Amino acid sequence: MKVLVISCHPDDEVLGVGGTILQHRAVGDDVHVAMVTDGCSGVYDASKKALLADSLKRCANHLGVTRIHELDLPNQRLDTLPLIEIAQHLERVIAAVHPDVVYLHNKDDVNQDHQVVYKAGLIATRPYACENLKAVYLYEVPSSTEAGDASFAPDYFVDITAQLERKIEAFALYETELKPAPHPRSPEAIRALARVRGFRVNVHAAESFVTVWRRA
Repeated sequence: MKVLVISCHPDDEVLGVGGTILQHRAVGDDVHVAMVTDGCSGVYDASKKALLADSLKRCANHLGVTRIHELDLPNQRLDTLPLIEIAQHLERVIAAVHPDVVYLHNKDDVNQDHQVVYKAGLIATRPYACENLKAVYLYEVPSSTEAGDASFAPDYFVDITAQLERKIEAFALYETELKPAPHPRSPEAIRALARVRGFRVNVHAAESFVTVWRRA
């Protein structure tokens, strides 16, 4: 199976889908990441760009990602671009990958880039335009999803009990993004969220998703 994770910024992919990526790779699935921005401009000065890019590659290697598709769109300024332009970028990646499953940002995250990519992602993953695609799921990103309007109501859970610590190790490769507790992006908080999601479905740790659509 081929999997595509659409992420706005370096670290979104591991925070939201890291354990699930490891699950996919464990059964031999190809996992691609569409990285929409470099996560640097507007937040860090140019000297940090190389560090963040290196962290992205190291994290991808740790997770076993098949390929990163870097779109290099403007960080924290996606709302200044025509939505169709972003959708077309994503459509080109989808055409290249032919994914069976797509993971996409939640629609009500507090980060505006996430909201824009959600809307563009819906356009790019229209069922009639993606004949190979079997399912589209929304994922949560700590410090962005719970800080939104709290509408994230997962209906699909992936058991990541065996992958949780490796997910946290992968996230720790993002030296600029790792925070001390009680920040939502601390190892303690990431572990706690996975435990809470897991308890919903009687496993020790899980990642949770909202189904956009799924073919029978």
